[in-house]
Amino acid sequence: MNQTIKNIFSESRYRWWLMASIIVIYLIIVAGAVVRMTGSGMGCPDWPKCFGYWIPPTEQVELDFSPETPYKEGMVIIVDQELRVAKTDFFTGQTYNPQNWEAYTKHDYSVFNVYHTWTEYINRLIGALGGVVVLITFLFSLRYIKKRPRLTILSFVSVLSMGIQAVIGKIVVDTNLSPALITFHMIAALLIVGLLIYLLHEVKPIDYSFKSNKKMVRFAAILILLTLIQVVMGTQVRQFIDHQIDLFGYPLSSKWLENGPLIFLIHRSYSILLLIAHAWFFYQMINKFQHPKNPYYVLAGLFALTIFSGVLMNYLDFPFGTQAVHLVVASLILGAQFYLWMRLRVALK
Repeated sequence: MNQTIKNIFSESRYRWWLMASIIVIYLIIVAGAVVRMTGSGMGCPDWPKCFGYWIPPTEQVELDFSPETPYKEGMVIIVDQELRVAKTDFFTGQTYNPQNWEAYTKHDYSVFNVYHTWTEYINRLIGALGGVVVLITFLFSLRYIKKRPRLTILSFVSVLSMGIQAVIGKIVVDTNLSPALITFHMIAALLIVGLLIYLLHEVKPIDYSFKSNKKMVRFAAILILLTLIQVVMGTQVRQFIDHQIDLFGYPLSSKWLENGPLIFLIHRSYSILLLIAHAWFFYQMINKFQHPKNPYYVLAGLFALTIFSGVLMNYLDFPFGTQAVHLVVASLILGAQFYLWMRLRVALK
């Protein structure tokens, strides 16, 4: 029986669930980017339900008052362009009775758009899936609880982090998409990815064929720091754009970067520094240390893609999809950098 349990909770299966967790977290980042790109963040104005339903409505009529209809506590309708929440379970009469309802006070957003609603709802479903996958990963990490307790503890931390992310998501909705909280939400997701990548590195068989030295390990760490600075500046630019969207709306994307802030100019020029630094690093790794070329070519391609998407946003007024591509590729770059840095550190041993 014990052997059967060991086979079920084998190291290879733990690695598999770690990889699945990383993939799902990146899917969450993609879904979040699509939500922001389409302006669907308030598609579900409440949390964890959506207009008071576990499965959201598909038509406006479902949110209109309906006579002689049973309503359950917490269900939402729209009355005079305001959200109304059922106080208790009750059965309506022929006319709307305000005594059965209370105003939704966390914000005043009350627009129903079926596309926005279901885009946000799918985003939440992917987030819930991520929580389940990370929880399963933790269960598989219990095999290490005696011999390598750090892996189990950090796996549990990843579960807690997913719970915290859910709470942050609720606060984001309650504050009607506070730009600062959205930024924090995204950065927290990147930290979870980093934690999972670290765990994967710790259990994946080590390839000592890589060569390195302390100078290149330090430089790899510096590249991660430089990229993080660029990402943080990018989030500040994104907050400015969010404000511009509130002023001009989505159809007038050509206005979004008019009189852009200084941080945007720094962010744009800073990419040149990143490009030069990474080009030198890749050249050293491939030619001096004889590393396989493909991983560096992939990373270089990701850099080219994120720069290209930034150019399109700047000069072609944010073509559809470019914002999502820019964000997702940047998160992929950080993950790849972090994993590469850990492999280089191992090569020193």
